[in-house]
Amino acid sequence: MFLIPGTVLELIKTIKITNLETMKKILFAGALSFTGIVSAQNLQEAILKTYNERYEAAASDFRALIAKESTKGDNYFYYGENFFKSGEVDSADMFYKKGAELSPTYALNFVGIGKVLLSKNDVNGAKTNFFKATSLSQSKSAEVYRKIAEAYLETEYKNPDEAIAAANMAIKLDTKNPDGYIVLGDALLEKNPSEGSGPIKNYKMATTLDPKSAKGIIREGKLYQRGRNYQLALDMYKQAEAIDQNYAPAYREKAELFFLSGQASKSIENWKKYLELNNSDYARYRFMSALFTNKQYADAVTEYEGLKTKGFNNLYLERLAGYSYAEMGDKTDKEAYNKGLVAINKFFEMAGSNFKYLANDYKYKGILLSRTGKDSIAMMELEKAIALEPSAANELYTEMGNISYRAKKHNQVIAVLEKKQGIDAKTMSTTDYFNLGRSYYSLASTKLTEANSIKDAKQRAAKIEEAMPWYVKADTAFSGLIRSNPKWVVAYINKGRSSASIDYINKSSGLAKSYYEKVLELVKPEERAGANKNNVIEAYEYLGAYYTEVKDNDNATAMWTALKELDPANVKANNYLSPKKPGTK
Repeated sequence: MFLIPGTVLELIKTIKITNLETMKKILFAGALSFTGIVSAQNLQEAILKTYNERYEAAASDFRALIAKESTKGDNYFYYGENFFKSGEVDSADMFYKKGAELSPTYALNFVGIGKVLLSKNDVNGAKTNFFKATSLSQSKSAEVYRKIAEAYLETEYKNPDEAIAAANMAIKLDTKNPDGYIVLGDALLEKNPSEGSGPIKNYKMATTLDPKSAKGIIREGKLYQRGRNYQLALDMYKQAEAIDQNYAPAYREKAELFFLSGQASKSIENWKKYLELNNSDYARYRFMSALFTNKQYADAVTEYEGLKTKGFNNLYLERLAGYSYAEMGDKTDKEAYNKGLVAINKFFEMAGSNFKYLANDYKYKGILLSRTGKDSIAMMELEKAIALEPSAANELYTEMGNISYRAKKHNQVIAVLEKKQGIDAKTMSTTDYFNLGRSYYSLASTKLTEANSIKDAKQRAAKIEEAMPWYVKADTAFSGLIRSNPKWVVAYINKGRSSASIDYINKSSGLAKSYYEKVLELVKPEERAGANKNNVIEAYEYLGAYYTEVKDNDNATAMWTALKELDPANVKANNYLSPKKPGTK
């Protein structure tokens, strides 16, 4: 049990706390700072921890500083920066505004307020606050211009031209500060991602001014990484790591580089080192992102559930959870799809109508809806994904085909997959050809069944003819299935069925013979009693009937005998080998 110092209580009363975790942090830090467990840290040390992405450690220092010097504007601004960089924008806004209230002549808090407004796409409001900041500093503070330049690069609504102008002004005011050149390099790269000469020139200037600038070295490495010069990028990251063993971004960049170069285990290893330095909720969220990218979906879900237990709340976390549950499937967690749907719905709810959604958002929502039995809505979501990103249509049409096939909506399967085939037949997968062929075959068989119920011979014959085009289409699709997977027994079984059906309508014989022979070729004798038993039985029955029809008694007897050995109770084999009346086969 501890007492909360009066200065901290007064501070809490004056701030409108909207984040319970923030309140807990302030209370805890206030108590510690006045019981001697934590002493107020030097501001520069706290800023360095933010710069090193050690957000929780930095936050502890800032809280102690505010408890000791509760009216200093810079304490609030840099604490706000710590929140902003760790993704807690509302908390950042709260501290920028409190800093501006307590120290109205300290310019940087108005830059912070403007940056939050930029994150909400309030450009005019942001510019008003930036102007106030430059006015307060009488346009003589390089740090004000550097922070304005960063603001134009740190939100979703970037403006590289404004960032370049502000960065150049910062350099003009302070030619010896490496951070000005770093932010100018970032702005130039944002303006023209394919042109690296300007950014690299500025990053090298930063490291010339400060050879121990791990930030500048990392920026150079990232440029090499963008150019796929992974070894040179890795060398730069190692150099930054050697300068400062506690510089967390070096491990993060190494983790991302190893992933890009196909070394997943090394990627996760470096993420774990990153977490040793920055084991904050936000860092674990970033780790979860890496696990998802590395296709370690179950591990990503474990991280998500841990973060939720700790009260971490982030719309991007819910998005990633939805993706992860969908990819993980329900083999290890029967409720995975339901949990994923809850998460993705929460993401959409938190993001709102003005959010810039990705095609994957609709894709995964569609998949989760389908897996939880909501096929019609799922199809609508997948259509939204295609409209947003037409280049993803091939993959999404396959998913829509799967959904429709599982629901036995064969006309819908045909509509979707014919559309995909029309765009580019080369993108048709084994699954596509199977679903399309089986849907054609199902419609054809339905018509044939209807025909057999018609008593009038002419009407029956006409109905049978209606089935023919669908069997032909099925036969063509199964040819595609064989090309797609020439060693798959099921492909030849289905091709055999469609060909045999065409034979039946045309009153011909033998069209399916080679496909059923291929079934017997692919399934070795010692495997015929296994998973492919029914397919082998079907092949023997067709071939036995074919050889009987063409009066090739030796081959007919061989087929029926082999069938009886495999399936002793088979009626067709027994009728041939043991006819009820002499001479009847």
